[in-house]
Amino acid sequence: MESSALVYILLTAVTLLLALCVDNRDYVAARISGRRAAGERVGFSREQARNLVAETAIFCLLTGVSACRIAVGNDYWPYRFNFRLIAQERHVSSELGFNLIVKGMQDLFGYDNYLPIFALFSFITVLFFVLALHDQGSLYAFSLFLLLTGGYYFNSLNTVRYYLALAIALYSMKYVLRGEYGKFVLWVAAGCAFHKSILLVIPVYLTARWLAAIRLKKWHYVAGGVFVLSLIFGKDIYRRIVFHFYGFYENSAFDNSRISYVNLLKCAAVLLLCGICYRRSIREDLMNRFYFFLNVAGFVTFCCGGFIPEVSRVAYYMMVSQVFLIPRLLADMEEGWLRRLAYAGVIGAFTVYFAFLLRGMYSVDVRLLPYLNWIFD
Repeated sequence: MESSALVYILLTAVTLLLALCVDNRDYVAARISGRRAAGERVGFSREQARNLVAETAIFCLLTGVSACRIAVGNDYWPYRFNFRLIAQERHVSSELGFNLIVKGMQDLFGYDNYLPIFALFSFITVLFFVLALHDQGSLYAFSLFLLLTGGYYFNSLNTVRYYLALAIALYSMKYVLRGEYGKFVLWVAAGCAFHKSILLVIPVYLTARWLAAIRLKKWHYVAGGVFVLSLIFGKDIYRRIVFHFYGFYENSAFDNSRISYVNLLKCAAVLLLCGICYRRSIREDLMNRFYFFLNVAGFVTFCCGGFIPEVSRVAYYMMVSQVFLIPRLLADMEEGWLRRLAYAGVIGAFTVYFAFLLRGMYSVDVRLLPYLNWIFD
């Protein structure tokens, strides 16, 4: 591993140290409910000011590394080529909102001036990630650790449009939890202007929210079983739906029925942890139940949705909720050897995953390393 990998390692270490200064446990419940916490003073307290400074520093560091990159990512130069086509008003497969922003940026900064375009999308993507952590991360540092080591931030240096949509989806979860469904749909519509796949979260998130708020009955399990069977035996119908929106995926290199068994294992491990913590953390907690059902959906997607091209992109909309769920589950566990073992297992597993992620960044179909930027390279 060459020296530029230290950029990612140091970025992770420094932002996590800053995140340790953030304590927003007393405010997350109020943000989710949409009301001020009982007894909360008007204006900024010293603690809130400290949180704001630390979160701003984290945002600047994450945005800086992403925005200043050049030739990083296997789709960096294909994106640049598409920027040219958009400026020439030629056909591209990307969504209208993305195309309008790219066209406007090139009108402003000049034809083929692609660095500001990448910087703008880096800014927006990181902003939504940080805002989502601010509003839903009860244990901010732990959630940031999972976001970074789980690869969501670093993979956003690749696949620009998709990870912007994923960040918006993560941010929009708070509106589902609040029951502000109109705002949720509007944010998803905004994300749809960059990647149509985000439309999937409307039925998935609303169903998860509905299931989280009710007591399950036998017919719910029957309906769930029927849906799983439909994925197994009705895959041709689902494929026709997918290819209606993404026809260029059919019979492409992405249409390979490949499943990420590592991500499948992650979902299974989280569901096992949910089973252990069910009585204490899942049964009565609306937020945890919502995140739990999203992970059930992610697990089912990986198990039965291998026929979907780039199935991980579909499942990530659901399993990204782990960055909030896992810290909440571990914090609710009783003191003792099991809690210590669970903490050690989660931290160790994600650290090892991060190490393999860094190693895989040199692959020709990833190319996130070596890291180059337009300031020094």
